[in-house]
Amino acid sequence: MLLRIVLLLATSVGVLWADAPRPNILFLMADDQAPWSMKNAGDPNAYTPNMDRLARQGSRFSNAFTPTPVCSPSRASLMTSRYGSELRITDWIHPKNDPGVGLPLPIPTWPELLSKAGYQTSLIGKWHLGDQESQHPTKRGYNYFMGFIGGGTSPKDPVLEKDGKTEKREGYIVDLVAEEAMDWLQKRDPKKPFAMSVHFREPHAAYLPVRAEDWEKVKDVEIQLPQPLYPGTDVEKVRKLMREYLASVAAIDRNLGRILDQLDSLGLSENTLVVYTSDHGYNMGHHGIWHKGNGHWILREAALPPATTNIPKGQRPNMFDTSLKVPMLLRWPGHVPAGAENKHVISHLDWFPTFAELAGAQVATGTVLRGKSLVPLLSNPAQPERPANFYAEYSTKHQSSTHMRVYRTADWKLIRDFKNTGRDELYHLSEDSEENTNLIGSSEPAVLAAVKSLDQSILNRMREIGDPLWNELEAKR
Repeated sequence: MLLRIVLLLATSVGVLWADAPRPNILFLMADDQAPWSMKNAGDPNAYTPNMDRLARQGSRFSNAFTPTPVCSPSRASLMTSRYGSELRITDWIHPKNDPGVGLPLPIPTWPELLSKAGYQTSLIGKWHLGDQESQHPTKRGYNYFMGFIGGGTSPKDPVLEKDGKTEKREGYIVDLVAEEAMDWLQKRDPKKPFAMSVHFREPHAAYLPVRAEDWEKVKDVEIQLPQPLYPGTDVEKVRKLMREYLASVAAIDRNLGRILDQLDSLGLSENTLVVYTSDHGYNMGHHGIWHKGNGHWILREAALPPATTNIPKGQRPNMFDTSLKVPMLLRWPGHVPAGAENKHVISHLDWFPTFAELAGAQVATGTVLRGKSLVPLLSNPAQPERPANFYAEYSTKHQSSTHMRVYRTADWKLIRDFKNTGRDELYHLSEDSEENTNLIGSSEPAVLAAVKSLDQSILNRMREIGDPLWNELEAKR
């Protein structure tokens, strides 16, 4: 039956479903998983039959981005549809260096909105958006929480919170998270729609240990390295870490399959929007880097660039697409085309307005949302056209000290580091999609014009969102 959408007026960006119940939402998010690590995205090394199953039964969004390529600000943007700089969360929240930092209370979250709209909400897994009582997931819209508040825990026998009690639990955390999610699905109130977030720890380092069955899936794979190989790459180290990383991805995939099977067994698949994504991308030898936006060189010692004032030796803070792009698989039978690739540019800023519209939830007048609802794209990936432009930011402050800001179009991408002279980068994406050649020093007219235009776009966006760095730059003029 076709869904007829009636737009709410004035204070709402939501919709009411006239001919069908509101959909359930199952939001699954990995930690540090790059889109290249899925077989359906073309990776010959990966073992991801259940991620491939989602891509086959739904759509793969191949131009999905995070506003900041590190966990806490990315997750904050996902929850609020605001940039990390607006929330004063510009890097991962360090338990000792960032006391009190977390989601600001006046800023609404989409779980709060959906809970008020009658959804059962739960978070299973990682939070990392503040450790104060007022920042606890159950105070920010989730009716139920089981997992860990900080940035990480061990792959096996982790310390987890459940029912307000924190203790060590036996088993692999990837299995414990999946089993808790399945248990919650079984016990939920079947008369009410649900929105469940499942935030896996994997494939965050340390990648091992994993179950023997997950290691078996990749242990004999002949690892193919990213091409072109960056000069000085430590090939053996990349191969070792890549295999371990893919074993961790395989562990997620196995548990993803278990959760999808339970949706089927409970009769929930037809009216559940399943989203599978990651908080940000990842590098494993790409550009000579290991890690994400706060990357490390993975080069032989002799090839390492020297340290600078703000960037220690071995560090490579970056805003490459490999760090900014995230895997994005959506399935909702009858509403999301099966087996389709959607090439529209979307980001984690879009989830708040998307879920608000799907839930028919009212958004208070004056609420600032930086993203745009994806609902029009779900059933018709060809229309309407969305802008190909994308803005991202990252001010590193732990391993290095930078102020990186990015503006990206379909043709060009400018990366500016306002704190470190000589670190600006420009890539001609329509001719160099892998970002191999930095053109920032070129005097070609087309390059100079691109730099001028993109630089102004960066400054305009910083001013628009009230980036504190904008005020600093203005004060120096």
